[in-house]
Amino acid sequence: MTSPPPRATASTGPSVPAGPAASGGPAGTVPPPVRPALIWTALTVVYVLWGSTYLGIRVAVESLPALTSASLRFAAAAAVLALVLRVRRGAGALRVDRRRLGSAALVGVLLLAGGNGLVVLAESGPPGSAVPSGVAALLVATVPLLVVLLRSTVGDRPRFWTFAGVSLGFLGLVLLVLPTGGSTAVPLAGALTVVAAAISWSVGSFLSNRLTMPTDPFVATVYEMLAGAVALAALAAARGELRDFDPGQVTGRSWLALAYLMVAGSLVAFTAYVWLLHHAPISLVSTYAYVNPVVAVALGALVAAEPVTSQVLLGGAVIVAGVALVVSTERLGRRNGAAGRVPRR
Repeated sequence: MTSPPPRATASTGPSVPAGPAASGGPAGTVPPPVRPALIWTALTVVYVLWGSTYLGIRVAVESLPALTSASLRFAAAAAVLALVLRVRRGAGALRVDRRRLGSAALVGVLLLAGGNGLVVLAESGPPGSAVPSGVAALLVATVPLLVVLLRSTVGDRPRFWTFAGVSLGFLGLVLLVLPTGGSTAVPLAGALTVVAAAISWSVGSFLSNRLTMPTDPFVATVYEMLAGAVALAALAAARGELRDFDPGQVTGRSWLALAYLMVAGSLVAFTAYVWLLHHAPISLVSTYAYVNPVVAVALGALVAAEPVTSQVLLGGAVIVAGVALVVSTERLGRRNGAAGRVPRR
């Protein structure tokens, strides 16, 4: 699973600071225009790299213990990011109060231990029981739909077309896992594991907009990844992964995949995403929510020869259409609100 920064839920769009704070310039100044080529380059990085992480997970768990590999990934990424912040900003770069630290840790456990860890578990296992990487990405694409449902529990009533998109997306989910001819194209236990991961990721995303978090998204991400890595290591130990783990038995292919996840998925794509939050429209940035699954399915089929059945294509297309409808409706709502019209609640 990808590792977007906090407050970057795909259903409502990332929370982008307004005015000079977004550009990093002093008050009263107009930020220089950003060339469209740079924006589309950063978008392509997010589309491809985050979409490819599902395939990277599948390769990594071929010989690495599932939760151990996820813990190593986020621990290493957190260490590198913390070092960069320390060098560039000084000794106090990572200083936060206990309340913000606790909030970041809770969100990190939900996003990375619950969200990412369960996806890794679902993609591991012997052939026939593991969820294909492309299908995992399609199931995770339901996160924006789940966040809409969470919003409705606190009195935030989304628009009719938002709920229509949610309904359409969940119809696609049913089509994807529905047994046909006495069997299912997707292992049911694995599919339910990914759905549980999506729920955990949605709750973490939902809470990150309501808890007192570190104001700098890079600092918040360091503590989220550290908390997620610790929780994943504890779960790996409880499952006996650390007891049986022998680094000498890990293939070079799996080590390379893990390194790719650390660098490309957790550092490069994340940096591009944060840059986009400050330089591109939210409506454009949030398109990653329905482009990533398409990239993941294509890479799984081309690189790992994962089967793409008509059931996967139909269910996936309906899920992506539902997510696109939700994102576009939320974008319209933000525009209307910016124009002075009171959004429906």
